[in-house]
Amino acid sequence: MKTRITIIALLLIAFSVTSFAQKNDVDEARKTIEEFKEKDPGMNKFFSSSHAYAVFPGIGKGGLGVGGAAGKGTLFKGGVAVADTKMSQVTVGFQAGGQKYAEIIFFENEETYKDFVSGNFEFAAQVSAVALASGASADAAYKDGLLVVTMAIGGLMYEASIGGQKFKVTQY
Repeated sequence: MKTRITIIALLLIAFSVTSFAQKNDVDEARKTIEEFKEKDPGMNKFFSSSHAYAVFPGIGKGGLGVGGAAGKGTLFKGGVAVADTKMSQVTVGFQAGGQKYAEIIFFENEETYKDFVSGNFEFAAQVSAVALASGASADAAYKDGLLVVTMAIGGLMYEASIGGQKFKVTQY
């Protein structure tokens, strides 16, 4: 029985990663930025004041006991695309389902930006995301030089799990 559950979980993870992950596309990243600004105009202050930001137009996430997530995005500095980036995540805990969401990571300063592009960047457990809704940016604040904002796109996921996002950056 455990083998069947493990196989089902792995298939669900594979499906979510392959069906939701997008190829790196600067145009898709720019469309995502506009969607975030449209949903909450207060987001403009973070796009104009952050040192840099990474935009993931579509992250796929799925799991059944063991889960995973993956997505590709674009890193911007000064409003200019400077690198492609990939995110991967493995989670363990109570979880079932699949979902797709967009994510933007704002870097407050050069130090956090350099950590991200170094190739060894991973979110610590205390990093949390702000779910985008109209007016959500009013209470949003950087923590340890980072601000993560997510926007649901589709799917349904029940989750009480632990795990960290890891990133790989390929500069142009």
